[in-house]
Amino acid sequence: MLRKIILSVLGVALIIGAFIFANYLIDNKHKPKPVIPKVVKTVLVDTVKNTTIPIMISANGNLTAMQRVELYSEVQGIFKIGSKLFKPGEKFSKGETLIRLDASEYYASVQSAKSELYNSIAAIMPDLRLDFPDVFQKWQTYLNGFDLNKSTPKLPEISGEKENYFITGRGIVSAFYNVKNLEQRLTKYRILAPFSGILTEALVTEGTFVRSGQKLGEFINPSVYEMEVAISKSFADILKEGESVTLTSLDKTKTYEGKVSRVNGSIDATTQTITVYIEVKHSDLKEGMYLEANLNAEKVEDAIEIDRNLLLESQEIYVVKDSLLDVIAVKPAHFSNTSVVLKEVPNGTIILRKPVPGAYAGMHVRAEGETTKSSDSIQ
Repeated sequence: MLRKIILSVLGVALIIGAFIFANYLIDNKHKPKPVIPKVVKTVLVDTVKNTTIPIMISANGNLTAMQRVELYSEVQGIFKIGSKLFKPGEKFSKGETLIRLDASEYYASVQSAKSELYNSIAAIMPDLRLDFPDVFQKWQTYLNGFDLNKSTPKLPEISGEKENYFITGRGIVSAFYNVKNLEQRLTKYRILAPFSGILTEALVTEGTFVRSGQKLGEFINPSVYEMEVAISKSFADILKEGESVTLTSLDKTKTYEGKVSRVNGSIDATTQTITVYIEVKHSDLKEGMYLEANLNAEKVEDAIEIDRNLLLESQEIYVVKDSLLDVIAVKPAHFSNTSVVLKEVPNGTIILRKPVPGAYAGMHVRAEGETTKSSDSIQ
């Protein structure tokens, strides 16, 4: 009996609860939806004023010395100690000895050949006195001036056919050229600085046995450098030799002035670029230094420069008309890493100065910071 009473009470409670919940749902259904306030974004704008935009091409590269010599040995011998150490960073003046190899043995053979030449000429002097008295004196003068410790002087000029047969037949001419050949090779035991510069690489040390054909080091002139940069082929007809170039260091703290020294006459088939060589002089520069170059290329008439992010993929930009965003078609004239030069944008057009996230045509905006968009050079 008690069980039936409890079940009846629970049933009545459930019915009452369901009725209350149903009324709550009905009341909430007719409650008005909250009004979402309309958000109007504030945008930074510029007013277009077309003008002439100078195009500057940015490129970068490493400096290399215009005068560079790789030192190789054409003879072999022991590397002898000189007045200066053969070490990287050592400076040498023009004509100063860079490397000197031990040539004592070869020098002896040269002296022997010179002595034989002298003896051969001395041996024909009696015959010259008897058979060619008119040429005897010039050969006597030649012998008197012959010094074994100096370079072999040039043979007297042979004036007649008989004299030529006589001198040549005695082997004088062939002996002379053999001596000159030996003397020329003797000079290769000493390598002189072709210009004033600095040693940047040293692959041998004093006392080392140097072999013929062995690389010894590198020597450069640190006063003039050159930078090789690759430029788009579209500027091949614009860049000229002698054009001024502004070079900046990697950290943008130093600026150098250079000029275009050479422009390659052919275009790289793989990259479709043309190579330009920039000459620069400054005491602060070092070989291998990384610099950025800005070259004056051309000028675009009736154009503006804007942030590259403002240009849409459809070659359009946003403009502001009656507090609404709209788009207009434009004609890009030049792209750089951060900017783009545009043509066919009417004067007085109000454009965005900075990109607006989520922008779309018809979006309500409030313009702020309106300025005149004019000609800043593009880099």
